[in-house]
Amino acid sequence: MRNVSKVFSNGTLALKDMSLDVERGEFLSLLGPSGCGKSTALRIIAGLGGPSSGTIDWPSSKINSRGLPEGDVGFVFQEPTLMPWQTVFGNVYLPLRLQSVNKSAARERIMETLASVGLADFANAYPRELSGGMKMRVSIARALVTKPKLLLMDEPFAALDEITRQKLNDDVLRLWKQSGVTVIFVTHSVFESAYLSNRIVVMKARPGQVFADMPLKTSGARDAEYRTSEEYRATTHEVSHALHEAIHAGGGTH
Repeated sequence: MRNVSKVFSNGTLALKDMSLDVERGEFLSLLGPSGCGKSTALRIIAGLGGPSSGTIDWPSSKINSRGLPEGDVGFVFQEPTLMPWQTVFGNVYLPLRLQSVNKSAARERIMETLASVGLADFANAYPRELSGGMKMRVSIARALVTKPKLLLMDEPFAALDEITRQKLNDDVLRLWKQSGVTVIFVTHSVFESAYLSNRIVVMKARPGQVFADMPLKTSGARDAEYRTSEEYRATTHEVSHALHEAIHAGGGTH
């Protein structure tokens, strides 16, 4: 992102001259107070809405006739947004169907992707038969089935209980390491960002701008033991301090 600003039709300035470089293979978390433009930035990167000014670019991007990036981006929304009339298989097949891949040709990749999120045995189930965590796994599988270069995740675990959230955090870390995909992850949670990321970008309150850019280095594996380590405690303290400063810098509330 280079000098990106976003003004909504009601005159609200959501982002102002926001610039952000993301390295290939990074797991970057966007953290900031409510209303600071985290989700707006993510949607602009995804091509779900254009900037009022500024540019978005990455080396593997493809631009369609409407000027929007396509093909190499997967998006996981705050809600699973599954089609209730489709099975798990059908929901994961959707992005491939939109690329005109026939179902028989797609079957192996879909089943492989479902297996990677622990849902191979639920391919024929319907969303109403799944727990909240399982629905979110389907959403993650749907985003990954096209083998994107860039995975965008907009507070996907915010509504889940803590146990399910921690399990899905571990799953996302595993999938990131296995696939090498670049991840931009929006969250309100200091603890989640410190656990998942190798870089955290803290945004200040509206209009959204980068307030702090914090690379993270972990000496060991990120697992249950890491959650109770002194290193994790120190990281969360540092990130919490940066978030507190960002809130006051922007005059916002969290």
